[in-house]
Amino acid sequence: MKTRTRIKTGTEITARTTASVIVAGAREGLLAGCRKARILLLAGLLCCVGTASLRAQCPAENKAFLSGEHVMYDLYFNWKFIWKKVGLASLTTNTTTYHQQPAYRFNLLSVSSKKVDFFFKMRDTLTCYVSDHLEPMYFRKAAEEGKRYTVDEAWFSYKDGVSFVKQRRTWRDGRVQEMEYNDSRCIFDMLSILAQARSYDPADYKVGEKIHFPMATGRRVEEQTLIYRGRENIEANNDTTYRCLVFSFVEYDEKGKESEVITFFISDDDNHLPIRLDMYLNFGSAKAFLKSVRGNRYPLTSAIVDK
Repeated sequence: MKTRTRIKTGTEITARTTASVIVAGAREGLLAGCRKARILLLAGLLCCVGTASLRAQCPAENKAFLSGEHVMYDLYFNWKFIWKKVGLASLTTNTTTYHQQPAYRFNLLSVSSKKVDFFFKMRDTLTCYVSDHLEPMYFRKAAEEGKRYTVDEAWFSYKDGVSFVKQRRTWRDGRVQEMEYNDSRCIFDMLSILAQARSYDPADYKVGEKIHFPMATGRRVEEQTLIYRGRENIEANNDTTYRCLVFSFVEYDEKGKESEVITFFISDDDNHLPIRLDMYLNFGSAKAFLKSVRGNRYPLTSAIVDK
């Protein structure tokens, strides 16, 4: 497997892909915390349960969601023992067509609150298209973070059991970076992984089991690792407690030492909705809570009702 990267200044580089994790570089103070919390929120929402069953072939059956599903989250940041609400995220699902083929379209919008805008403005829109068999087709992320604006895109194709992805990053000033990658496994983006993962059955998971998969970010392909931790009851921001499956999103240093990046809690029912995410930052910590959901395919039987 090789990755080809091209920055349109006449320079071309070819190198083997190295494993990495989606974590923003540390920045000082609240600005760093907000930006990293946003990135970890996306990782937690999108690296959902079930990827132990990933196969070389991408097609899968949708067993978890319907067109019209809409989920809202509240995001909080902890700075020197003070918890502040810093933004909202919404995830919507709809049926559509892509290049005249039946498809699902997912949109994830992240918006910082007006108070946080004073320190760090965030307006991120992620869109992806998957086939009606949940194969990744196209991914786009438009991100306005402070004074920085970038557009990341990924186009997916398949031939002889191999997955191919072409990626491009475009900066506000017109610079463009492109790369290509292929893998015998299915390559996912931040949203298509959620679409497939929600349909898998976690009943056979063992505590401590590690789950690996490749993810295209629009700029590179990165190896991701999740670990199943067990079950726990978690209260959301809708005054409801849910029975949840617990997973850890981890990273490794040069010596192979493991560190926790996110702990996230997934509803233990057929919807497999993220209920809460705990994110560990260099300058504090952050949490995302389920605020509301409508259009879910199944009843939320993981909700615990007081008797």
